[in-house]
Amino acid sequence: MKMTTLDRLLLLLTVFLAAYQIVVGIDNLSTEPIIAYTIAFGVLLLAGLLLIILGFEVLDSPVVVIVSTIIPLALSLGLIWEHLASYRTLYLIFTIIGFAAVTLTRAIPMQNKLPTITIAIVHGISGVTIFLLPILLSVQGIMKPAFALVGIGGALIGLGGLILSFFRTGHPVFSKETILRVFSSLLLLATIFFVAGFKLG
Repeated sequence: MKMTTLDRLLLLLTVFLAAYQIVVGIDNLSTEPIIAYTIAFGVLLLAGLLLIILGFEVLDSPVVVIVSTIIPLALSLGLIWEHLASYRTLYLIFTIIGFAAVTLTRAIPMQNKLPTITIAIVHGISGVTIFLLPILLSVQGIMKPAFALVGIGGALIGLGGLILSFFRTGHPVFSKETILRVFSSLLLLATIFFVAGFKLG
Protein backbone atom coordinates (compact mmCIF):
# COMPACT_ATOMS: atom_id res chain seq x y z
CA MET A 1 0.00 0.00 0.00
CA LYS A 2 1.40 3.36 -1.06
CA MET A 3 1.88 6.01 1.61
CA THR A 4 -0.34 9.04 1.11
CA THR A 5 0.53 12.69 1.63
CA LEU A 6 -1.71 12.68 4.71
CA ASP A 7 0.24 9.73 6.15
CA ARG A 8 3.52 11.60 5.67
CA LEU A 9 2.06 14.71 7.31
CA LEU A 10 0.83 12.71 10.32
CA LEU A 11 4.22 11.02 10.65
CA LEU A 12 5.99 14.38 10.39
CA LEU A 13 3.87 15.70 13.26
CA THR A 14 4.76 12.56 15.23
CA VAL A 15 8.47 13.22 14.60
CA PHE A 16 8.17 16.83 15.77
CA LEU A 17 6.31 15.80 18.94
CA ALA A 18 8.87 13.07 19.71
CA ALA A 19 11.70 15.58 19.21
CA TYR A 20 9.94 18.07 21.50
CA GLN A 21 9.56 15.41 24.17
CA ILE A 22 13.27 14.56 24.00
CA VAL A 23 14.44 18.17 24.16
CA VAL A 24 11.86 19.75 26.49
CA GLY A 25 9.41 17.21 27.87
CA ILE A 26 11.65 15.21 30.20
CA ASP A 27 13.52 17.94 32.05
CA ASN A 28 14.01 17.86 35.82
CA LEU A 29 14.19 14.07 36.06
CA SER A 30 16.99 11.89 37.34
CA THR A 31 19.52 10.47 34.88
CA GLU A 32 18.09 6.96 34.50
CA PRO A 33 14.50 7.94 33.55
CA ILE A 34 15.84 10.57 31.17
CA ILE A 35 17.97 7.92 29.43
CA ALA A 36 15.02 5.52 29.19
CA TYR A 37 12.58 8.15 27.90
CA THR A 38 15.18 9.52 25.46
CA ILE A 39 15.71 6.04 24.01
CA ALA A 40 11.95 5.48 23.66
CA PHE A 41 11.16 8.79 21.99
CA GLY A 42 14.41 8.70 20.02
CA VAL A 43 13.40 5.36 18.49
CA LEU A 44 9.93 6.76 17.82
CA LEU A 45 11.49 9.78 16.09
CA LEU A 46 13.78 7.62 13.93
CA ALA A 47 10.94 5.25 13.07
CA GLY A 48 8.83 8.18 11.91
CA LEU A 49 11.64 9.55 9.75
CA LEU A 50 12.33 6.16 8.17
CA LEU A 51 8.65 5.73 7.37
CA ILE A 52 8.50 9.17 5.77
CA ILE A 53 11.61 8.51 3.66
CA LEU A 54 11.14 4.83 2.78
CA GLY A 55 7.36 4.45 2.99
CA PHE A 56 5.38 1.58 4.48
CA GLU A 57 7.72 -0.90 2.76
CA VAL A 58 10.12 -0.47 5.67
CA LEU A 59 7.58 -2.27 7.88
CA ASP A 60 8.35 -5.47 5.97
CA SER A 61 11.83 -5.54 7.49
CA PRO A 62 12.41 -8.17 10.22
CA VAL A 63 14.07 -5.43 12.28
CA VAL A 64 10.68 -3.77 12.77
CA VAL A 65 9.62 -6.32 15.42
CA ILE A 66 12.79 -5.66 17.42
CA VAL A 67 12.54 -1.87 17.08
CA SER A 68 8.84 -1.87 17.98
CA THR A 69 9.80 -3.61 21.24
CA ILE A 70 12.30 -0.94 22.31
CA ILE A 71 9.67 1.79 22.67
CA PRO A 72 7.36 0.13 25.25
CA LEU A 73 10.29 -1.47 27.11
CA ALA A 74 12.15 1.84 27.46
CA LEU A 75 9.02 3.82 28.37
CA SER A 76 7.90 1.32 30.99
CA LEU A 77 11.43 1.15 32.43
CA GLY A 78 11.47 4.94 32.79
CA LEU A 79 8.11 4.90 34.57
CA ILE A 80 9.15 2.10 36.93
CA TRP A 81 12.48 3.77 37.69
CA GLU A 82 10.82 7.09 38.40
CA HIS A 83 7.83 5.91 40.45
CA LEU A 84 8.47 2.38 41.80
CA ALA A 85 11.98 2.47 43.22
CA SER A 86 11.75 -0.96 44.88
CA TYR A 87 11.15 -2.65 41.50
CA ARG A 88 13.93 -0.91 39.57
CA THR A 89 16.45 -3.73 39.48
CA LEU A 90 13.86 -6.43 38.82
CA TYR A 91 12.30 -4.51 35.94
CA LEU A 92 15.69 -3.61 34.48
CA ILE A 93 16.52 -7.33 34.38
CA PHE A 94 13.16 -8.04 32.70
CA THR A 95 13.85 -5.30 30.13
CA ILE A 96 17.27 -6.71 29.24
CA ILE A 97 16.10 -10.32 29.10
CA GLY A 98 12.91 -9.40 27.21
CA PHE A 99 14.76 -7.43 24.55
CA ALA A 100 17.38 -10.17 24.19
CA ALA A 101 14.65 -12.82 23.87
CA VAL A 102 12.81 -10.88 21.16
CA THR A 103 16.07 -10.29 19.28
CA LEU A 104 17.11 -13.96 19.45
CA THR A 105 13.73 -15.31 18.39
CA ARG A 106 13.87 -13.01 15.35
CA ALA A 107 17.54 -13.65 14.49
CA ILE A 108 17.15 -17.45 14.57
CA PRO A 109 14.50 -18.88 12.21
CA MET A 110 11.95 -20.87 14.21
CA GLN A 111 8.94 -22.87 13.04
CA ASN A 112 7.26 -23.02 16.44
CA LYS A 113 5.18 -20.46 18.35
CA LEU A 114 8.04 -19.29 20.59
CA PRO A 115 8.58 -15.98 18.73
CA THR A 116 4.88 -15.13 18.99
CA ILE A 117 4.71 -16.11 22.67
CA THR A 118 7.85 -14.09 23.43
CA ILE A 119 6.45 -10.99 21.75
CA ALA A 120 3.12 -11.37 23.53
CA ILE A 121 4.78 -11.64 26.96
CA VAL A 122 7.25 -8.77 26.49
CA HIS A 123 4.75 -6.40 24.87
CA GLY A 124 2.05 -7.49 27.30
CA ILE A 125 4.02 -6.76 30.47
CA SER A 126 5.54 -3.50 29.24
CA GLY A 127 2.25 -2.36 27.70
CA VAL A 128 0.22 -3.07 30.84
CA THR A 129 2.84 -1.21 32.89
CA ILE A 130 2.64 1.89 30.67
CA PHE A 131 -1.15 1.72 30.66
CA LEU A 132 -1.89 1.06 34.34
CA LEU A 133 0.90 2.77 36.27
CA PRO A 134 0.19 6.37 35.15
CA ILE A 135 -3.55 5.86 35.72
CA LEU A 136 -2.98 4.41 39.21
CA LEU A 137 -0.59 7.23 40.12
CA SER A 138 -3.22 9.76 38.99
CA VAL A 139 -6.06 8.07 40.87
CA GLN A 140 -3.97 7.92 44.06
CA GLY A 141 -3.15 11.63 43.78
CA ILE A 142 0.59 11.02 43.52
CA MET A 143 0.57 12.61 40.08
CA LYS A 144 -1.84 15.11 38.52
CA PRO A 145 -4.96 13.66 36.82
CA ALA A 146 -3.58 14.53 33.38
CA PHE A 147 -0.74 12.03 33.89
CA ALA A 148 -3.30 9.33 33.12
CA LEU A 149 -3.00 10.44 29.48
CA VAL A 150 0.38 8.68 29.41
CA GLY A 151 -1.49 5.47 30.14
CA ILE A 152 -3.86 6.04 27.24
CA GLY A 153 -0.88 6.68 24.96
CA GLY A 154 0.66 3.48 26.27
CA ALA A 155 -2.44 1.50 25.41
CA LEU A 156 -2.45 2.89 21.86
CA ILE A 157 1.23 2.34 21.15
CA GLY A 158 1.09 -1.10 22.75
CA LEU A 159 -1.79 -1.99 20.47
CA GLY A 160 0.14 -0.74 17.46
CA GLY A 161 3.24 -2.67 18.47
CA LEU A 162 1.35 -5.92 18.96
CA ILE A 163 -0.48 -5.56 15.66
CA LEU A 164 2.81 -4.98 13.85
CA SER A 165 4.49 -7.85 15.67
CA PHE A 166 1.78 -10.35 14.79
CA PHE A 167 1.75 -9.01 11.24
CA ARG A 168 5.48 -9.71 10.94
CA THR A 169 5.14 -13.20 12.40
CA GLY A 170 2.57 -14.12 9.76
CA HIS A 171 -0.41 -14.08 12.13
CA PRO A 172 -2.01 -10.69 11.37
CA VAL A 173 -4.92 -9.63 13.54
CA PHE A 174 -6.19 -7.41 10.73
CA SER A 175 -5.47 -7.23 7.00
CA LYS A 176 -2.34 -5.40 5.87
CA GLU A 177 -4.42 -2.68 4.21
CA THR A 178 -6.39 -2.03 7.41
CA ILE A 179 -3.23 -1.86 9.52
CA LEU A 180 -1.48 0.57 7.18
CA ARG A 181 -4.60 2.73 6.81
CA VAL A 182 -4.69 3.54 10.54
CA PHE A 183 -1.02 3.15 11.46
CA SER A 184 0.11 6.77 11.01
CA SER A 185 -2.92 8.11 12.88
CA LEU A 186 -2.42 5.61 15.72
CA LEU A 187 1.25 6.57 16.08
CA LEU A 188 0.46 10.30 16.15
CA LEU A 189 -2.41 9.89 18.59
CA ALA A 190 -0.27 7.83 20.99
CA THR A 191 2.50 10.44 20.82
CA ILE A 192 0.04 13.28 21.51
CA PHE A 193 -1.22 11.49 24.63
CA PHE A 194 2.36 10.84 25.80
CA VAL A 195 3.48 14.45 25.36
CA ALA A 196 0.30 15.85 26.93
CA GLY A 197 0.50 13.44 29.86
CA PHE A 198 4.14 14.17 30.66
CA LYS A 199 3.63 17.91 30.17
CA LEU A 200 0.40 18.36 32.13
CA GLY A 201 0.83 15.55 34.67
